[in-house]
Amino acid sequence: MPSPSVAEAAEFHSRALDALRQPLESGHVVIARAAGVVRLPARFLMVLAANPCPCGRHTLHGAGCECPPSVIRRYQARLSGPLLDRVDLRVEVEPVTRCDLLGQGGRGESTAVVADRVRQALERAAARLADTPWRLNSEVPGQELRTRWQAGPGALAPAERDLERGLLTARGLDRVLRVAWTVADLRGRDRPEALDVAVALELRTGIARGAMSLPGAGT
Repeated sequence: MPSPSVAEAAEFHSRALDALRQPLESGHVVIARAAGVVRLPARFLMVLAANPCPCGRHTLHGAGCECPPSVIRRYQARLSGPLLDRVDLRVEVEPVTRCDLLGQGGRGESTAVVADRVRQALERAAARLADTPWRLNSEVPGQELRTRWQAGPGALAPAERDLERGLLTARGLDRVLRVAWTVADLRGRDRPEALDVAVALELRTGIARGAMSLPGAGT
């Protein structure tokens, strides 16, 4: 069989993309027809990739992007705010450097090392959630995370300020908290502290807070 075609997220119709919002939120999809209503499980991991403009060179200095501003706005608007509000991690990918292409850059951790850390984090989360209906941080309702399993004193202060400033929605705050718990599990901590929340916020908003560049920020 031919392999499926792959396209940037912004190449899809906005209505098709927005149809993913309910399954992402509830973990199921509802199909209503004259004969009845069917509710089907639809829990999945969504990974989106998009260029900044149709030609892909809008943010590259000296790259010669000729896309008119109106075209760039329409292209980016296909990823609606409500859909992006359901995306936990947002990472801007920089162009590959010459050193990276020629293998002259520093080598990162091996897959085995990362896999072992992820396994340990999953075990920590499973032990914490053993007597609950949930097994992963992503499944835990925000209300439970705010009341039953609380972050360290003052850890959520930056996220609460972002909420007041309109940089985060209530849904976004819950998702930041879930990611902060995952970061804490990856670091072997009992609960999220200020640095864990800072990492989650930076991954959510794209606003540099110094957390990602700290030694051991990803571990």
